[in-house]
Order: sequence, then C-alpha cells, then structure tokens
Amino acid sequence: MSHGRLAQRRKSPGYALLVGIVICVSHYPGYSQTIRVNTDHATNSFIPNQALGAGIDRMPAAAVDKYFSQPALPAVLAAGWHPVTYRQNTELAAEAWHWNPQGTWSDSAGKGYFTGSATPTVGETIKHSYGYSLPHRGVTRNDGTETHGFSRLTDGDPNTYWKSNPYLSKPFTGEDDSLHPQWVVMDLTTPQPIKALRIAWGDPYAKQYLVQYWIGDDAIKYPTKGSWVAFPSGVVPNGKGGAAILQLTQAPMVVRFIRIWMTQSSNTCDSHGSADPRNCLGYAIRELYIGTADQNGFHDSVRHTPDQDQTATYCSSIDPWHEPSDLGSTQHEQVGLDLFYTSGYTRGLPAMIPIAMLYGTPEDSAAEIAYVEKRGYPISYVEMGEEPDGQDTLPEDYGALYLQWATALHRVDPRLKLGGPVYTGENEDIVVWPDAQGRVSWTGRFLDYLKSHGRIQDLAFFPFEHYPYEPCKISWSSLYDEPTLVSHILQVWRDDGLPPDVPMFITESNITSNDGESSVDIFGALWLADYVGAFFNAGGKALYYFHYLPLGVHEGCNDSMGTFGMFTTTKNYEIQKPTSQYFASQLINTEWVQPGSGIHQTFPASGDISDAVGHSLVTAYALLRPDAQWALLLVNRDQENAHPVHIEFNAEAAPGKRFLDGPVTVITFGSAQYQWHPTKDGGFPDPDGPAVTTSVSAGRDTVYELPKASMTVIRGAIAGVSTGSSGIHP
Repeated sequence: MSHGRLAQRRKSPGYALLVGIVICVSHYPGYSQTIRVNTDHATNSFIPNQALGAGIDRMPAAAVDKYFSQPALPAVLAAGWHPVTYRQNTELAAEAWHWNPQGTWSDSAGKGYFTGSATPTVGETIKHSYGYSLPHRGVTRNDGTETHGFSRLTDGDPNTYWKSNPYLSKPFTGEDDSLHPQWVVMDLTTPQPIKALRIAWGDPYAKQYLVQYWIGDDAIKYPTKGSWVAFPSGVVPNGKGGAAILQLTQAPMVVRFIRIWMTQSSNTCDSHGSADPRNCLGYAIRELYIGTADQNGFHDSVRHTPDQDQTATYCSSIDPWHEPSDLGSTQHEQVGLDLFYTSGYTRGLPAMIPIAMLYGTPEDSAAEIAYVEKRGYPISYVEMGEEPDGQDTLPEDYGALYLQWATALHRVDPRLKLGGPVYTGENEDIVVWPDAQGRVSWTGRFLDYLKSHGRIQDLAFFPFEHYPYEPCKISWSSLYDEPTLVSHILQVWRDDGLPPDVPMFITESNITSNDGESSVDIFGALWLADYVGAFFNAGGKALYYFHYLPLGVHEGCNDSMGTFGMFTTTKNYEIQKPTSQYFASQLINTEWVQPGSGIHQTFPASGDISDAVGHSLVTAYALLRPDAQWALLLVNRDQENAHPVHIEFNAEAAPGKRFLDGPVTVITFGSAQYQWHPTKDGGFPDPDGPAVTTSVSAGRDTVYELPKASMTVIRGAIAGVSTGSSGIHP
C-alpha cells in the first residue's frame, strides 16, 4: 500500500476510532482475564535468522523472470523471513531432476542414468531446471501424481515395463534382497471375484514371490486396518519369468487389493543391456492381468489404458533410468541453483537445499553438492529426498537409500548436515504395513534402521511438513486445534525414538494442502501466529513458511479462491496486494522477535479466557529477546468479542507478581485492519492493513484490550529485574 493511501486513511474520521478500539489501556475493575508468564525456566531457544524461514518451490516458467527481479524482490523480503529452503517438487511427480542441464548419461547412446556436471561453466549460470518422467513407472497415482502420468503395469503396452530401483538390491545395500522386498499392488476399486493372475514378467524377474490379497479396509490409506494373506496357491518359490499364469484359488475369491511381494531376483538384464549392472538388478513386470481362467481361456478384469483411468497400481520403488525424450512439461520449472542463490532471496545466508534420492543416483547428488560448493554458495542443511511416505516407500528402503547417499555426500564434504524423511503434513504417527516384528511406525522403523547400522549420527536434523487441517473442511473453530496439533506431532517423533539431540524442523507449512479462502482472510494470519508460537514453545528449532514467492489467487477448496503466498497478483505475475499472512509474517519476524542472530528464549505463557465449551480464546507466546525486552505474541481467536487482559510474570525463585513497566510497544493486526472480499475470479482485501502500533506507559495495573479476531505483540521490560539464561531474577 502506498504512503499516499496510508496518509489519506489517517486523516479519515474513522481512523482515530480504529486505533482506539485496537489499543485500549486502562483499569478494569473485576476483570478475571490474565495472561501469566512463568519465568522459572525457558522451554526452548532459537535464533531468528536461522529459525524463521520460507520455501521456494516449482513455479510457472513465465513467473520466474517477474519474481526474481524488481519490484517483487523487496516486497517479498519485507515480510521478514530469512533462511530459505529449496523445495524439490520433481520427486512428488515421480520424475528425475536434472538440477544441471549439462551432464553425462551412463549409456554412451545418450540415455540411462544422468549425472549433472559438478563443474561450473565460466560465464554461464543455471537459471532453470526440469523434471524427466520415469519410463519404468509403476504407480498410477499417489500423493503427488494424482492428476498426471500413469503406471506401465496396466497401460496395455507389453513393450513398456515397471522396474524397481536397483539401489535397493544387494550390490548397493549390502543386504540380502529379502530384507528389502519389492512389491506392486493392484486396486480393483471394488471387490471382484478372481481366481487367477497372469504376470507378463520382464527382466529381471522374481524367482521367489508371494501373491496376496488384503483383508480389511483400504490397503494403501489404512495399512494397519487389515492384513495381507497369501492366496491358497500364491506362494511361488521358483519363478521362471516369462508369461506366468497362476491359478490362485479353485473357487472364486472376492477381493479388491492384490499384492505381489518379491524377495529374490533373477538378476537377468533388462532391455537396456548388460553393460550397466544396474540394468540387471531388481524386478521388472511388463503387464498385469487379474481375473479368472477356465477351459475357454483367461478372462481379464483389469482396465488397460495409458492414462489415469487404468486399473490403478502402486509400487515400492521406481528405477530412475530415463532418456532425453522423457523431458516433462517446461511450463513449470524448478529454479536453477545459480538463480536461486544469486537472486537476493537467500540474503546471503546459508540455504537448505534438496538432493534427489527416491528417483536419483548418489553420483548425481554428490555432483550437485560439489557444484554448489565450487560456486561458493553456503549450505545450511541438505534434505534427503522428498516425502517418501507420500510415495509409498517403506522405511527400510528409505533408510537403505539414505545411508548410500549419506556416504556419497560426506565424501564430498564431511561437514554436511543431512536430514530426512521430509514427511507430508501429518498430525499423527505415520504407519505402514507391519513388519515381521509387528512394528508399524514409519519413523520408528526408519530410526531403528539407522541405529542398527551404526549410522544414526548421519541424521543431523529431522525435517517434516505441516499442513494440519483436512482440505475443504475448515471452520473457524479449527483455529482452536493448532497449538495442540503442532506440539503433539513433535512429541510423536520423540516417542518414536528420535534422539533428543536431533533438532526438528518443519520445512514446509501452511494451513492445509489445498488452499482456499481461509488462507487469505484473517483466519490465515491468526493460524500462522498460533502455529509459529506453539512450534517454538514445544521445542521445534526451525520452520519455513510456504510459499515465499507469490502464487496469485486461484480456485481452491469448494471453488473458494485462495493462495499459498503473501500477495495477490495479476495474471502477468505482478504483485497487487499483500494478504493476511504477509502482515502476520511481519509481526512475527520484525516485531515479536528481534531480527538478527541473537538468541531468543521461549517461556510458557497461558491465559484464562475460554468459551462455554472450554476452547481457549486467547493464546500467548512469550519471548525473552537479546535486547532484554519481553515480547508476548497474543492471539485473540474470538471472532466476535474483544478481550481485556492483564499480564503478569511469575517465578518460584522470586515470590510475587511482576509486570511490564515503563514504555511498552503494542502492535495489533486483526479484522479491524484487514478484511477479505472474495469474488468469482479472485478477491481483494479492504481494508488492507497496516498493523497499528501504539506506545504506552505501562505499570502494575495496566490492562490491554485485544480486539476481536486479532494478533497482538506487546513488548517491553520488567522494572527492577535482571535477565539470566534460566529465567528472570530480582
């Protein structure tokens, strides 16, 4: 908003009234609403320019030049986020990422396994990068491929095939293949009577495998609500490959999910030849058919088509082999690493960068790190792969890849801080089909894998994503859940066995995985305040807002218009208006915390303001800043009523109550300063900020009024009190 418009608003008759209802400092006889801060012991500490960051993801190619230049750059930076994480979208799309378009192919014919060049080219920079579709894909759709691509298992073409990842075979894992069984699952959508299975094996084929059916709920969505059972004739101890027809049962069995569980490979070479040993590892299937067989032949129930209307299949892993013709759409791109680092968005700070692990090679990832370091770009952390839970990867398989990649990366630089698994946003423990010991916790089994191999030290941080609310099912009362949701999931990972010295990072976050109006109205601002405050209070070490760059308002949940981003834009990607989360970001990053590299301590704070059913209407998050100021972030989640509050500080070592005394700064942003107005093709805010700042002289009896649906930062000092590392002292 221009200075001219702000000045005009300040002259309007309503402006003084607006300020008056935002900040009301007075004496309230008989009030019972008190915010209490316990200063005995800090619950956590963090450094803002290391802990409060934002993420840059795949974006429309036409937007890159607009966003990585003036005037977008200073507008985005003004939100106050500091460290940046590069989000890798290609793994979600089951693509191989060419982080550097220059490189070499494993096959001299110019195809196979691609390794980007580790040597920077003089005078040239990497501005763009793209994903390449995997021709040996075996999943129709999963978390990331819901609308594009298809499986080669039921595409109707016997010349194509699914192949598992060779890096999960003994020559690379050092373990027997039976410890990393590979699998494919067919989903018939509804239970069907079946008796027989026909498998058109490719090479390598499975010499030992099981054919199983699922008893229970959805085998993919609810892996612990059922069990896999082998068909009466579903145990194959000596497979021969070729076109195998298995009479699974004499009488028809009504089933929906069928799994082929492979434990020993023929190690025969696929259609790419024997020159590369990776071509001869794992398992390959050309086509699957399920139905019945009788004297009249085989009767297939599968729909074979090269699109997402095919009978859906899922797979354990995918061979990252590909060729130049597999280049995906160039309408969207992953920003080139040079542009990412030199644009100004990283502020010169070390950045978190990803490597492609699920659909990459250790050599390519090592080359990426070598390239970045040769350029002199600082790296804070390296994320290993992207959302393996959403890609249906089993924890032991992810662990095996993690250790191979960790070894390769630490050869380049032993100082690298590596982390995973970069989960999708979940509120509860992630569970998978039970192993032989009955263990179902994804995190627990992954951590056990690292520990059993003596490699837990290779896990320097534990990153995951946070999208707490179910898409399209958000009500105002959802706000009340956020502090518990984020603190709960942090405790879940610790209960799963995450060592106490491994910090937890949320490296991508917003309200829900499918945006809508809740992300751009005042709800989005209040959620962000509660999320950030509760995360640090519960022991988190760093979080990253998503998405740093503008995405524009577009159709989301229930035809509602919203955005993951802090600005509305034109169709030509020009910034128009800041959204509510922009103003919330500013309050958090420039008012609640003291920007910079100083250590901030969090202290427990609570209020006594609840509704009739026990919802806490006002939440509080207390910081002791390096400038010796106390800063309270207060969120009034009551959308109908303002609440007066009194603030007191308590410590066992210093009996009696203490209060902010002297000059106190109060900054408020809420529904009085910002209102979203949806339209059929977008929407706009009016009023559109800014936050209101007032300075008051506070004392023992000062009461602060929190306007309805607002977030407020109250910042000042406690008279006659010195600060220490474990609290405040008289």
